[in-house]
Amino acid sequence: MSIDWSGRRLEVTLGNPAHGGFCVARHEGRVVFVRHGLPGERVVALVTEDRGGSFCRADAVHILEASPDRVERVCPIAGPGGSGCCDLSHATVPAQRAFGAAVVAEQLRRLGGIDREVVVEEVPGGAANGTRWRTRVRLAVDAAGRAGYRRYRSHELETELACPQIEARAYEGLAERVWQPGSEVQVVLDADGTRHVVEIAPPPVSRTGRRSPGRRGASARRAAAGAPRAEKVIEGSGRAVERVGGRDWHLAATGFWQAHRGAAQTYSDTVGEWAAASPGATAWDLYGGVGVFAAVLADQVGHGGRVESVELSRRAVQDGAEALSDLGQVRFHAGRVERLLPDLPAPQVVVLDPPRAGAGREVVAAVAAAGPERVVHVGCDPASFGRDVGLYREHGFELAELRVYAAFPSTHHVECLALFTR
Repeated sequence: MSIDWSGRRLEVTLGNPAHGGFCVARHEGRVVFVRHGLPGERVVALVTEDRGGSFCRADAVHILEASPDRVERVCPIAGPGGSGCCDLSHATVPAQRAFGAAVVAEQLRRLGGIDREVVVEEVPGGAANGTRWRTRVRLAVDAAGRAGYRRYRSHELETELACPQIEARAYEGLAERVWQPGSEVQVVLDADGTRHVVEIAPPPVSRTGRRSPGRRGASARRAAAGAPRAEKVIEGSGRAVERVGGRDWHLAATGFWQAHRGAAQTYSDTVGEWAAASPGATAWDLYGGVGVFAAVLADQVGHGGRVESVELSRRAVQDGAEALSDLGQVRFHAGRVERLLPDLPAPQVVVLDPPRAGAGREVVAAVAAAGPERVVHVGCDPASFGRDVGLYREHGFELAELRVYAAFPSTHHVECLALFTR
């Protein structure tokens, strides 16, 4: 007989942090993953999702015994039933970092096979209470044309535009406008302080995607989400200016750039320190985006060396090639990393910044086979990062350096940078 506790209220004591912003609790022999709580708290947890089996998910809706690390929530639209944005804004900033450190250490232990003390470091920029650090947000639009943040694991929107991750001026005038239903709204506050607002048309979902609730429909909807979509610039030029190391990038406002205002510079400094590419050497910059790390590597290898930057987005490749047009040692390649690696010259150093899913077995194996002395890996998801650490170790690499950055204050997310050598 299947168990379904959906809607039940459970009185539980919260244990260790878990990946995804949860604390682990137990009730009647089952694991309960609870959001909006802190380790050691006694809470009433409302079960929000239960698919049977050994665990369910819940929200801490009433705090019976509070942690000394609990503070008044800095985000007015987060919390149980609210937006999915600031899931740790009820914790002090040191407690947020301790939460992230515990999760990364557990993933390294469980998936990477390494016992390692983890310390989460600050990224400069933003307010001391974990607000006003973000430079860009992408809002969803509901059927009534209202822009807002998605609720956690839901298509429903919170349309009060009040999340303090970004400056309040980012939201000016957005709530008063009726947007195209199903579209998205990208807002960027660039390095020059200019606001860019772009409306992104709804994904072109096929009839199968619209009508089929099963696997075929889900596959069709995923394909539509990744397809090119029309964009309409509402404010600004739609070309954001970003700056790292004294160099300017002019890129599409809807393109990828690190969300935290200090992240790109912080990561570039770390990559430069660890890569240590020799003059005349070859370096790979995989999942290279617009070439922020390629610029650092280019300075190290000099005009007699070579930097091979691989990026799936053709638009990012074009923007990167324009920004680095004075660096003839950088070559940009548009395409999938796993397909292009066999055609690249052997590297001394490899830098990877893969998407949330990580590099994975095929790419790690290809990097290892290329024989680099050092690999610098950037990971934005502790679980996929921990798995990739284990894969590198299978190929004879050891984790020589690790830095974990609080690049997403008020949330459970962190950024992991690792140096592998062999």
